[in-house]
Amino acid sequence: MKDDAYIENLFRKIAVHDSREAFKELFFEFYPALCVFAQRYVNDPEASEDIVQETFLKVWKNRKTIDIRLSFRNFLLTSVRNSCTDYLRKESVTTRYTPDQVEQPHASMSPEDFYTLGELETRLRQALEKLSSDVREVFEMNRFNGLTYREIATRLELSPKTIEARMSKALKTLRHELKDYYPLLLLLCVHINAMRNLLPG
Repeated sequence: MKDDAYIENLFRKIAVHDSREAFKELFFEFYPALCVFAQRYVNDPEASEDIVQETFLKVWKNRKTIDIRLSFRNFLLTSVRNSCTDYLRKESVTTRYTPDQVEQPHASMSPEDFYTLGELETRLRQALEKLSSDVREVFEMNRFNGLTYREIATRLELSPKTIEARMSKALKTLRHELKDYYPLLLLLCVHINAMRNLLPG
């Protein structure tokens, strides 16, 4: 797991050495969780992604002058939160949002509750370890290997209903363990592939 000192070092490489590799690594680490964070304010996945992408573009453009007072993690949260608030204010003009929603958006998130991609992967592994071996096997065959319930049933010589019951149990446990990050973690590989197309050349 990458700690804050490692993250701060990456940002220094960006600011001092104009390192695109460091920028890409930070982007991969923070983009998924920031999208989840933004959606707590803006109930629109596409708008949330746009806000996060714009935040990273500003980081790169202003890398020489950004003043990090607490931590880079805190800086990103504050930047995205401010952008979400600006977005809501603009949308309120078209009556999609009420003034109360702009001033009091969804519950905020502290830096301690905000995870990078590496930290999310760790939490997923920890959550999977809490599943029984037979339930975990079915989950991994479906989510990691892309097998259908019927294909899994055939391989394990079990009924499709048994596979469905095990998957339901796995998802219920993971939903409890991962809370806000549950939808993101189940689509982790999809997000990683999508992010490769968003990075500057």
